[in-house]
Amino acid sequence: MENPSQNNKISLEPTNLTLIWLTGFLLIALFAPTVTWLFERWTMGVWHNGHSILIACVVIYLTWKELQKNNELEKSSSPLGFALLIPALILYILDTGIHTQLLSAIALILALPGLSLLFLGIQRTKAILFPLSILLFTLPIPLAFTESIHLSLRHIAASSVGWLLRQFGIPSFTSGTLIEIPNGSLQVADACSGFSILYATITIAILTAYLCPSIIRRILVLLIAIPLAIGVNIIRVFVLTMLVHWIGLDVLATSAHEISGLLTFVIALPIIFWIGQAPIKE
Repeated sequence: MENPSQNNKISLEPTNLTLIWLTGFLLIALFAPTVTWLFERWTMGVWHNGHSILIACVVIYLTWKELQKNNELEKSSSPLGFALLIPALILYILDTGIHTQLLSAIALILALPGLSLLFLGIQRTKAILFPLSILLFTLPIPLAFTESIHLSLRHIAASSVGWLLRQFGIPSFTSGTLIEIPNGSLQVADACSGFSILYATITIAILTAYLCPSIIRRILVLLIAIPLAIGVNIIRVFVLTMLVHWIGLDVLATSAHEISGLLTFVIALPIIFWIGQAPIKE
């Protein structure tokens, strides 16, 4: 009698192993330009997927830890990997004609579990599937898909800062995304909308929830992510507005603008980590 489960496995004989490694090297060479493009986008600045390098490093670490933890699982190769590799290659070929680079990046992320199935087998791929899927949150999102979110966040930031200024007794007038104070007018632009910190905080919250041993913590981390990101960005815009009130508009041309953006990450992300690990009575 033949074990049905063996139908989805390839014996790792020298010939098969050589073909698998050859496939892997060819795919690495194929996606090298895509990895380069992603790295360029990740390092453009804090406003453009600045969290992605951190996420990629965390994914590599989690994948390594899961493989170490499941080292005793049977080593095999599954032809099911081609069910992911073939659509990935189709996406890549399609992108060579329209040059979006984003489709190639999606194809790369789709190809990774396919390669895992070929090199590691089904059981080990299941163990690392979640970390690999988190890589989707490192992809740059085209502005066309997020424009309405940017605008909503800008309105929230402007109106909230206007309310805070009035509480501090500072004369101000808010119209849409424009904040006017005696020392000048500030436009809450897309870079100050807080979308980058929102994207990063949601991603970190999902990762933290994955690592939380407690269901209560997981729910709390996921629920707090969006209001935390929006709140931290409102504080940032408020601080910048106060600096303009005290010093003048020239302060926006200094490093204070960039530093304030970095501080939103420095504040929000550790809070997410802390909430995920703080002791909670269950």
